[in-house]
Amino acid sequence: MNEKSVDLNTMSYRKPKRFFEDSGTVNPEAAYFIQLENVTNSKKQDIKTMVDLGRYFSIFAPRQSGKTTFLKETCRQLHRDPTYAAIILSFQKYKDLDKTRFYAAMETEIYSQLITRLKEINCEKAETVYQFLNRHHLIDHMSFSMLFEELNQLLQFKKIVIFIDEFDGIPLKELENFLSALRDLYQKYKDAGQKALYSVGLIGIRNITKLVVGGVSPFNIADEVALPPFSLKNIRDLYAQYTEETNQPFSEEAVKKVYEETSGQPWLVNRLATILTIDVKPETGEPIAGTDVEKATRMLLLEKNAHFDNLYEKARMYKETFVEIVFDNVKYIPDNKDQGWLEQYGLIKKKDTKAVVANNIYKKRFTEAFFDALSVPGTIYSRAYILPGGRLDMENILLDFAKYITQVGVRAFYQKKKPYEKTGQFLLTVWLYQFVKSGEGELRYEVPSGLGRMDIILNFHGQKYIIETKVNHNILADTLESGIDQVVESYLASESYNEGFLVVFDTKTSVGAECKCEYRYKRDKKITSVVIGIGRHSVSQ
Repeated sequence: MNEKSVDLNTMSYRKPKRFFEDSGTVNPEAAYFIQLENVTNSKKQDIKTMVDLGRYFSIFAPRQSGKTTFLKETCRQLHRDPTYAAIILSFQKYKDLDKTRFYAAMETEIYSQLITRLKEINCEKAETVYQFLNRHHLIDHMSFSMLFEELNQLLQFKKIVIFIDEFDGIPLKELENFLSALRDLYQKYKDAGQKALYSVGLIGIRNITKLVVGGVSPFNIADEVALPPFSLKNIRDLYAQYTEETNQPFSEEAVKKVYEETSGQPWLVNRLATILTIDVKPETGEPIAGTDVEKATRMLLLEKNAHFDNLYEKARMYKETFVEIVFDNVKYIPDNKDQGWLEQYGLIKKKDTKAVVANNIYKKRFTEAFFDALSVPGTIYSRAYILPGGRLDMENILLDFAKYITQVGVRAFYQKKKPYEKTGQFLLTVWLYQFVKSGEGELRYEVPSGLGRMDIILNFHGQKYIIETKVNHNILADTLESGIDQVVESYLASESYNEGFLVVFDTKTSVGAECKCEYRYKRDKKITSVVIGIGRHSVSQ
């Protein structure tokens, strides 16, 4: 019966005509494509509306989030109206150019695309414009302004729209001059019904409207537009295109699981789809299920690719902030430099009032990368900590972790002479990670619970170990009591578990001080606590 069912599924499968693009700009004729929804400014106006109104605007989004694909589709839509001549520039390779080469490169792109468009719509002024462009060369920001001053006279009833992708690549010495030229053109012709340079969109990973150059913001006349990730509906519609071509459906559970893991990040959505249809369930009409997505996610997390490599280098530069956001309820601060850096590269995002990691895949991939990068003295053999019956000897695991802290020292716990709150939790997670890295279990951190977020849950051979961490600054007894209450009332009760663990990093106890496990019973729950000294002076001193 099963073999017959598989045969029928295989027979119903059709080879796809397109593919999921995970290595560059999407060509809708070759790859599955959906247009992003809700790309609007603060007035809820979409890009087409802003262009029609002659607005200048800034679109900001991380790399590989679909900016260039979105721009090309926007231009295709604009070109349905012969009034518009949409031009796309990219400053990606312009950063190291001097002024002469910068403006010469712009001239080549603008002139070529403009003449091609005018000829395409049979503009009667195409030849006149061509002759003018042969005489007028771009050499600086003034000649750039003069170009559109003259085109205002030559090209009445035509609207030039310029999109500049990868604007962050502009030569820094020309940033102020170029933005000021755009600003002046906007202000001069803001109320004019006829103007050649009708609308401008600058696209980059930073919010260009907030740039301050020479003490002023030269592009603060622009609307701000953030490019959103794929919605659940976007993913469903994207995958439905594949199903229509192949007869292989994605279950609703699978679609929701992809959204849950990726939070709609376009590259991740497409890459998971590629793995699912090429590696996990290839050439079959059998539906792709949620368990298939789990398998594909595990494969992706082990993959080496340019997307992860580039982001890892960015995350590593602000590792402490990234880790703090992973492990803590961190407030989102718009002007925080570290958060701003991580956000512009798409590693974190704002969720309500908090800063959170952008998606589960980034959280797992980069946190574990930092785990592996941190040196753990010697090798932890999990079998040495297994008790009869298969349970882990958590008491000795935590006591040996305390010795590890003594070897590491306490410097990592302090920033600007104050305790770094989440270092202990991070180091403990690294220590426990050694037990699961070979695949024998699962380690989860900052896990939602019925009445809060549990710091660490270690699953090993079917047993669950719930661990809370605290940093004590004042009275140790009070910190222990509140920690025990939290474990019992918030975590063990909601998880229907009878045993939990509490690790307190005590700033009042010298590093290296002898520690031991203490046991408390509360409401039939057993709590094992360990106090680890992280005071600045070691016992030997």
